[in-house]
Amino acid sequence: MDRAVSYADPPGHARIRRVAAKVFAQRNVERLRARAEQVMAERIAALVRAGSPADLVEHVVAPFPMAMIGDVVGVPEGDRPWLMWCAETLFSMARDESEVARNGRIKDELYAYFHKLVARRRGSSGDDLLTVLGDARDRGEIDDEELGALVVLVSLNGWHAVRYNSSNMVYVLLTEPGLRDRLVAEPGLVPHAVEELLRFIPHKRGVGQPRVATEDVVIRGVRIRAGDVVHVSYVTANWDPEVFPDPERFDLGRAEIPHVAFGHGPHYCVGPLLARMESQVLLGGLVERLPRLRLAVPPEEVRWRQDVMIRGPVDLPVAW
Repeated sequence: MDRAVSYADPPGHARIRRVAAKVFAQRNVERLRARAEQVMAERIAALVRAGSPADLVEHVVAPFPMAMIGDVVGVPEGDRPWLMWCAETLFSMARDESEVARNGRIKDELYAYFHKLVARRRGSSGDDLLTVLGDARDRGEIDDEELGALVVLVSLNGWHAVRYNSSNMVYVLLTEPGLRDRLVAEPGLVPHAVEELLRFIPHKRGVGQPRVATEDVVIRGVRIRAGDVVHVSYVTANWDPEVFPDPERFDLGRAEIPHVAFGHGPHYCVGPLLARMESQVLLGGLVERLPRLRLAVPPEEVRWRQDVMIRGPVDLPVAW
């Protein structure tokens, strides 16, 4: 993964990012909204068929983002459960050397798998990420390693991050006093609620990958020298009381929400529009179709996954 766009420096970073950016452009994402709403309706129908109570993660929160990123990337439906398993495994903490070795084998399998899919699409007119990257590789804009690293990163993050962030969002929806009823009554507030949820919920555990200062800089009287390693905490920034008064409180009334859940600067997330759209469709679909949705267990009994990059509920037993 050292050839992935998230680890690349300029000018290579811009070159790789430019290839994928058009797939996640606003016009393409908005074109997907109708498909997302259809998938969400199908997932909620599956939840209802399972009978109350049922697990919202199993029936809605986990399969929905995989359906979307699978469509965007170009992953056949039959392969998507395997891809979810790969993401869960690779984004969990390895407990010993045998699991480290296993993860290495999974990465090799993913690279080989995606390169085979790219080869099958050669000469096609599709607009999925695999086709776009394959065409760019053939034009000499990226190489095989950059292609493999980018598609693995997008496919796994595009499901894993949204799956756990979505489960956190629904947990807040069902535990924050009055929030569900407010959105049921005013569904037009859903996009604004998504932004406050992106600020409020810790998007990642820890401080992420290190940065290296390229020049001397002084910040708040602290000198950072060129070559120093710096860790930047998005979570802390999103709870900065100088920017967000009373930051530990979820507040739907915030006029401005300049969060950095998707990062900032050149390494800003490549797919924030897609992630936002998915969150809007998820919350909007739930409050529209299941206005009486509630947790089927006390909040303190919800089980939380602790060994993954984004802490979130393992399951969400709900009733309606």
